[in-house]
Amino acid sequence: MFTAKRKLKGDIVFDVVNFIVLGGFTLLILYPLYFVVIASFSDPNQIYAGNVWLWPKDITFEGYQRIFSDSAIWLGYRNSLLYAGMAAVISSALTIMAAYPLSRKDLYGRNAIMMIFVITLFFNGGIIPTYLLVKQLHMIDTVWAVVLPSAVDAFAIIIARTFFQSLPDELREAAAIDGCTNMRYVWSIVIPLSKPIIAVLVLLAVVRQWNGFFDALIYVNDAELYPLQLILRNILIQNQPSGDMLSDIATLVAQQKVTELIKFGVIIVAALPLLILYPFLQRYFVKGVMIGSVKG
Repeated sequence: MFTAKRKLKGDIVFDVVNFIVLGGFTLLILYPLYFVVIASFSDPNQIYAGNVWLWPKDITFEGYQRIFSDSAIWLGYRNSLLYAGMAAVISSALTIMAAYPLSRKDLYGRNAIMMIFVITLFFNGGIIPTYLLVKQLHMIDTVWAVVLPSAVDAFAIIIARTFFQSLPDELREAAAIDGCTNMRYVWSIVIPLSKPIIAVLVLLAVVRQWNGFFDALIYVNDAELYPLQLILRNILIQNQPSGDMLSDIATLVAQQKVTELIKFGVIIVAALPLLILYPFLQRYFVKGVMIGSVKG
């Protein structure tokens, strides 16, 4: 009885410690996002004074009004949605086309090919050779320069390959007995059974493309093709909002004040699509990652 009671106390202490530690990590993760949200409609003077840390002060929506009235933001939104959609389709298709053959035991040299993919996780050709290749393919200042260089990710291939290896060989053998070709087997059996891993590949591709700005920064000079993240970078790092946002403000002090509102507001606006997308794919995403990460 004494041992059971002492064990119960130990469990309580363990649960309390876990709650405190995990709660602290949760606050560390969520508070920066919460601060950006409340700062996006608080007076910048209150932010500089350190008065904004839990609740917004002197609420104003001027930043959001200027953001949504600016054509460059909507253009960046359109471009980012286009790039993310293209990346989701192209990256998922190429990853499946690479991962499924590598999961087949009858593919000669599959281990050597897989090693080549793994090496790319540690080394790449570098910026200059990649730029010269993109230039020689005449993709500079095109949407393909943003989408294709990062279309295939070796990490995604590894996860998808592991998932396909978990499919029973008896399915393929039964399909072969019925006269099913490899292409028909992949299209009619493998793809319908692969919804979890496809959701993982789509989400990885969309997040990678949506958050990326480096390819556009290197390969795109036309402002009409800028993604939203590159516009956000210009606002946050170079402190250069679009001219339409500040064109009616005369004084430099007022411009700096509105610029701070725009900075926080654009961060929220840029993060919204991913926050909306993830809940719909969460069920498949968790299942796909678990199955695709551990073979057993």
